[in-house]
Amino acid sequence: MERKEIINQLNGIFADVLDLDEVNLTGATTADDIEEWDSLSHIQLIVAVEDAFDIKFSSLEIMKWANVGQMVDSIERLTSQA
Repeated sequence: MERKEIINQLNGIFADVLDLDEVNLTGATTADDIEEWDSLSHIQLIVAVEDAFDIKFSSLEIMKWANVGQMVDSIERLTSQA
C-alpha cells in the first residue's frame, strides 16, 4: 500500500473518530494541528487505525511518533510484514 493510499484512508478514520466533516492530513500533521485530537481521542484513533489496517502497534512505537508521517511509516512497515 502506498503512502498516499494510507493517508487517504487515515483521513476517513480521523474524520470518523474525531467527528469532523473532513480531515486533510499530511505527513507533518500533529495533534496540535487538530483541535479535536486530544489524549482520549488519540487512543481511539490508534485503536481505529489498528482495526482498519489489521495491525498492532507497540506502546514504544506509538510514544515515538511526532507526526502523522511517522504513524504512516509504522503502518507501511507493519502491513508489509503481513
